[in-house]
Amino acid sequence: MGGVAALARQAGWRVTGCDSGVYPPMSEQLAALGIDLIEGYGEDQLSLRPDVWVIGNAITRGNPLAEAILDRRERFQSGPEWLRENVLRRKWVLAVAGTHGKTTTSAMLAHILEHAGLRPGFLIGGVPMGFCVSARSTDSELFVIEADEYDTAFFDKRSKFIHYLPRTAVITNIDFDHADIFRDMEDIERQFHHFIRTLPKSGLLVANAADEVSKRVLTQGCWTPVEYVGSEDGWHSREKSKDVFEVACGSMAIGVLGTSLGGEHNRMNGLAAMAAARHVGVAPQAALEALSTYKGVRRRMEIRGAPRGIAVYDDFAHHPTAIRATLKGLRARAGHARIIAVLEPRSNTMKLGRAKEALPQSLAEADRVYVYTSGLGWDPAPVFAAAGRPVVCTADLGALIEAIAQRAQTGDHVLVMSNGSFGNIHEKLVARLAETRPHAESRSHERGRE
Repeated sequence: MGGVAALARQAGWRVTGCDSGVYPPMSEQLAALGIDLIEGYGEDQLSLRPDVWVIGNAITRGNPLAEAILDRRERFQSGPEWLRENVLRRKWVLAVAGTHGKTTTSAMLAHILEHAGLRPGFLIGGVPMGFCVSARSTDSELFVIEADEYDTAFFDKRSKFIHYLPRTAVITNIDFDHADIFRDMEDIERQFHHFIRTLPKSGLLVANAADEVSKRVLTQGCWTPVEYVGSEDGWHSREKSKDVFEVACGSMAIGVLGTSLGGEHNRMNGLAAMAAARHVGVAPQAALEALSTYKGVRRRMEIRGAPRGIAVYDDFAHHPTAIRATLKGLRARAGHARIIAVLEPRSNTMKLGRAKEALPQSLAEADRVYVYTSGLGWDPAPVFAAAGRPVVCTADLGALIEAIAQRAQTGDHVLVMSNGSFGNIHEKLVARLAETRPHAESRSHERGRE
């Protein structure tokens, strides 16, 4: 919704917005655009008399402002509907869908197109380092959008990506998530198949050959050419040396990619972005060159500080599959150094406990695990105990920070994972680590369970 507001402002609309507890980076971005934010949802905001109310999917029936809008018969739209009619209908839309990796793949794709001089517009669910904004409007024909499967609004329960009119589409993978709106995998697969049904026969679908669910959804019907990543006859990569990979498409060698982006998942994201970019005319060699300069996205393995030689990362991972992939990528980078995982299970799926049994194994690469339990409807301690993993669980943020600060030592990697602000733990932890004296215990710098 912040991205929608930014696009509307750039198009010349006067934009105001209301929310509860806005936090960075979006709060900073909106302030820089001169968009006025109102805290809360008072019906007195009707006095603003806007041409249209754009209502996000976090708003439910019973919200005082939404109820007032309905009672007064004010004009309203969902965010995706506003986007389709005011931005996307005139564009060649490149939509990146999938349970995991959407933000990174969208950012990579926008970066490749920018590097090629195509100046795409975009709307991404994060802030790419090379752009410093999550959304922008340009006069380019091309528009990159992160296509989310979450529902559209309280009055439109279809997935948001149904509205986006893509000509080029990517599906990174399909996994169970959003347990608050989807009952099971069949529900999710149905929405992704509806997404596929919106693609024109003149378009392109880029899909993950290693993802069995995506392939199963495609068997329900696809009327658009498909290119696969992660297969020998499609887009694939082979490790040549540490952080250096040979990239090919089928039997065609493309070149060598040197990147510090850790993890097989990020290489797959990069391949998908290259395939989508080729569909709009960017040569694979040019895309490969662009990826070598890609700087990442805020809140995706973003280093927030390194006091006393202890690296503190901020990452958006909140689902066991994403947690596992993120830690695996960090392990490849960190080698034998200790990894301390700090998790806030904040998503609705996590709060409902729908994926709790997968959590211990998803954190297997971490040497120590800390779980923030505030607002959680179940106790993670027994789940980890049953899996034989040592874990510290607490609902006290200050106690959590202190416990980490007392145990962390020079050379450690502290990975903080949450899809929310996590009480601004990153800055607080960096500050506390800077003033904490190293723990007195002696240990080697080799990796080892404690």
